[in-house]
Amino acid sequence: MKQYSLLARLTMLVALITLSACSFQGYKFNGASIDYTKTKTIQLNDFINRSSYVWGPMAPMLNNQLKDHFANHTKLIQVKRNGDLKIEGEITQYSQRNKSVSSEGYSAQTELQMTVNVRFTNNVNHDEDFERSFSATTTYETTQSLASVQEELVTQMVEELVDQIFNATVANW
Repeated sequence: MKQYSLLARLTMLVALITLSACSFQGYKFNGASIDYTKTKTIQLNDFINRSSYVWGPMAPMLNNQLKDHFANHTKLIQVKRNGDLKIEGEITQYSQRNKSVSSEGYSAQTELQMTVNVRFTNNVNHDEDFERSFSATTTYETTQSLASVQEELVTQMVEELVDQIFNATVANW
């Protein structure tokens, strides 16, 4: 019985230390480092697609995923204007190119790339403001048509872009 109670105590101690370490001064399990006493709201303007090649669902996918990510990983209230934080931008590139060639001399893989330009304004601390581009790429076998894999690949790239934007704006990485 003494071993069990000692083991239970050690487990509780480790759990308490882990929980207190992971939520110290605004740092959360998700990596966000926001001082909620000063920063309460975020304005997420819709990104529009300004790339020369346009796939209709791409911009709404990015906008919805970005809003969902901030809603699920922060306590920030999303507002239409005058946010403590403001994120806006546009999709500037959506392109494909041959990535590798087969032994027969034909294209074997195609690389798909999506780039977004982001303007971040921190109205609480303007030293953190920036304008920067973020890119995500993925590849697919040339034996597949873009139409058959596009939704899956764009979903993957959008997830990667949202992570990059989140980390650059509120995780301070």
